[in-house]
Amino acid sequence: MDKLRITGNGPLHGEVRISGAKNAALPCLTACIMSPEAVTLTNLPRVRDIHTMIRVLEELGAAVELDGERVIIDAAELKSHTATYDLVKTMRASILVLGPLLARFGKARVSLPGGCAIGARPVNLHLEALEKMGAKITIEHGYIDARVDRLQGAEITFANVTVTGTENIMMAAALARGTTILHNAAREPEVIDLAEMLNGMGAKISGQGTDTIVIEGVDTLHGHTHPIIPDRIETGTYVCAAAVTRGDVRITHTRPEYLKRFLDVMRAAGLPFEVDADCIHVKPHNGLKAQDIQTQPHPGFPTDMQAQFMAVMTQAEGASAITESIFENRFMHVSELNRMGADITVKGRTAITKGVTPMSGAQVMATDLRASASLVVAALVAKGDTIIDRIYHLDRGYCDLEKKLEGIGALVERIR
Repeated sequence: MDKLRITGNGPLHGEVRISGAKNAALPCLTACIMSPEAVTLTNLPRVRDIHTMIRVLEELGAAVELDGERVIIDAAELKSHTATYDLVKTMRASILVLGPLLARFGKARVSLPGGCAIGARPVNLHLEALEKMGAKITIEHGYIDARVDRLQGAEITFANVTVTGTENIMMAAALARGTTILHNAAREPEVIDLAEMLNGMGAKISGQGTDTIVIEGVDTLHGHTHPIIPDRIETGTYVCAAAVTRGDVRITHTRPEYLKRFLDVMRAAGLPFEVDADCIHVKPHNGLKAQDIQTQPHPGFPTDMQAQFMAVMTQAEGASAITESIFENRFMHVSELNRMGADITVKGRTAITKGVTPMSGAQVMATDLRASASLVVAALVAKGDTIIDRIYHLDRGYCDLEKKLEGIGALVERIR
């Protein structure tokens, strides 16, 4: 199992290019199932989750032509409507094949998903919505089995904001008979990106980016070429890396507006930076001040930036209260950060982080994707060597991590 060795060596400097967003690319890949014509995606991030989803599509019978950051998917003739446990167990986003398969073919069999153990992310909201649209659903032997002649438009109110639920039902509704209205819909940039891709394929979707999305069903979708948006969480992670080392780093090919709340907090903490349409230039600082945050659905502070932000707050003057309101089990990185010298105490869903604490290299273990990133951020400012174990989590979501870090002056080595 691979590990990372990171040696803290002072401020980072230089330029880092952001890859396409994993969390946008995954639903866009499954949307390709919905067209009998070939669909092309560009700016595809080269990360493990993407390759897993491509394997899911190939197992269904899609023809896939992958060339670097460009992929062509031809799902004209699928041989299967089953997404098996062997692939789905590693990635929760595999549930996103359910809506497209059911919408186009009237049947789908999908294993109950796995993924990061950061808390309950039940698929019941997906299933209740599909049942409201006329699907007959059973769960047996660990598989969701869904059948329908043709999905019918419906008015659906999600009990909780769900990104994958919004995406799954939006895709299903695109080929349903009649109009579907989604209330309490997710507003994330990745949801907007999927809606724009579907509209490019001939769907009729409006309201994306608000909490009410309207989908007028059409009979068929066609081929399209769609560029994946930049990864806002990768962007934020490199902002944290620059901030914690007091570096001077230009983060390019990104979209700062996707991270407005996070950037507002970092500015309030004392981080100097400049933004333009596709770049964030983080500049050296003379010290940061602690900030309280609470994670919220977009446009609030992203839960996927909570762990990395906590690593930065270990180097900020004062005590910060970091409250996790999305997932109930997303503080597993706290014990590992404390092993490196942090002073973090968890009280319920709030982690009190005191700074400034000197960090020292240690052997630590990654527990999930963003927890892994927080350990990388902490290691960059720690004295000595940090060995991060179980970095397959990082490989799921960060493209060319070692190469990009080395490009801005970090001392990082993969131990195979």
